[in-house]
Amino acid sequence: MNTPADPTYTWLGAELDLDAYLARIGFTGERTPTLATLRALVHAHTTAIPFENLEIILGRGIPLDLETLQDKLIRRRRGGYCYENVGLFAAALERLGFEFTAMSGRVTRGATNLRPATHALLRVKAADDDRIWLCDVGFGWGPLEPVELAGDRGEFGAGAWRFRLELGADPLGGELWTLHQFGRDGWVDRHTFVTTPQYRVDFAVGNHFVSTSARSPFTMRPFVQRFHAEVHHQLDGTTWTTSYPDGSEQVRELEVAELPKILEEVFDIELEEADAARLVRAEWPTA
Repeated sequence: MNTPADPTYTWLGAELDLDAYLARIGFTGERTPTLATLRALVHAHTTAIPFENLEIILGRGIPLDLETLQDKLIRRRRGGYCYENVGLFAAALERLGFEFTAMSGRVTRGATNLRPATHALLRVKAADDDRIWLCDVGFGWGPLEPVELAGDRGEFGAGAWRFRLELGADPLGGELWTLHQFGRDGWVDRHTFVTTPQYRVDFAVGNHFVSTSARSPFTMRPFVQRFHAEVHHQLDGTTWTTSYPDGSEQVRELEVAELPKILEEVFDIELEEADAARLVRAEWPTA
């Protein structure tokens, strides 16, 4: 696998403040395009940067230009959803010399009908390894490490968390990959994807739908995740769920006024005072 030769296929890695990004995620390893570096980068990114849609709830948009991503996710130490996380991670991979292409997936977890392909992922090759790896840093719930794209994987562990990767046939033709995750309800398929390369502009189209459409769950209520090696926190509206690798959960209903404090203490997101007040006053479904 090679990065497309098209000169427009760029993720603006030359514009990335690499020192600031690596400091943000706590990465101190070798800055080389090796498999060891890729593993460390995926682990560091997924456990350092929260998943969140708060800008939408605060009445603002989600720009995907690299300067905005750096300001929000690095300098202001906020989080982002898949398009933001993957855009920043892709810039870092490009800067470090990895071969990769972006892909789009369909989230199937909790779906009752067909959803559009609005999940961003990466397909990566390291310089010292011939295998192809799925890097899913934008879902908010791991995996903690790259996953080899090599047919049906069966069950595998990524840290203490359990996953399955299956290769099947796309009803529209070609191959279709499905990533499953073990949780409270046992094994659940969380998303499907094909390996057709995506440009940054393709993600811009999906991002517009996700951040503006009345059909998008991210325009309806706050949705925030904080993923650690041994615990996952999720805030869905005012419902705070704490999940563990064995499938057990703890659920707590919050008062709206508690949200800024919980965001800071549990999700590592410290809103500016005006934004915290605006979030509490915002009108969105609480159940």
